[in-house]
Amino acid sequence: MARHRKVLDSDEAASAPRIVGGELRGRTLEFAPAARTRPMKDRVRETLFDLIGPGVKGAVAVDLFAGTGALGFEALSRGAAQAVFCERHFPTADALRRSARQLGVEGRVEVRPGDVLLWAKKMPPLPVSAPWLVFVSPPWSFFSERADDLMALITAMMTAAPAGSTIVVESDDTFDAATLPGTGWASRPIPPAVLHLLS
Repeated sequence: MARHRKVLDSDEAASAPRIVGGELRGRTLEFAPAARTRPMKDRVRETLFDLIGPGVKGAVAVDLFAGTGALGFEALSRGAAQAVFCERHFPTADALRRSARQLGVEGRVEVRPGDVLLWAKKMPPLPVSAPWLVFVSPPWSFFSERADDLMALITAMMTAAPAGSTIVVESDDTFDAATLPGTGWASRPIPPAVLHLLS
């Protein structure tokens, strides 16, 4: 079974991410294999949105390490009002815009190129007309190499988020959830990933 799971994971990593639920279910996103992005696996994303449930409806999705945009586009598919994609790699940011056009949701999408870790020092204006659904799914190396910057970013988002918001952090299973800022986090392991949610 473990070997079969590895084959499935390898196949998924080499193919374009697809939206797994909602009105855009089955649609694929622009993706360059072996590039800079690490899309959240389909089964992890499906579990995540099962955990969030109706909280996605009408929310503003803030995808902080967007990559392919799989999380933000999944949120739009399931009823989020709009999505803000943050991506420091400019060609990948351009690919996000193309995916938005191909999916017909460009009017609900804003792409912000740049280093999102700088937001901890100066938070840019974000829509506050609805609760946020904040996705923090960085390169897993950041949890050790840039831990202070990453925790400062999460703290800043917790402080700025409107009432009723949800923050989701995806880490690998070596990360110590006790180092997350604040209290009230609920963790759900889906090896090799772990989802941490704060509502």
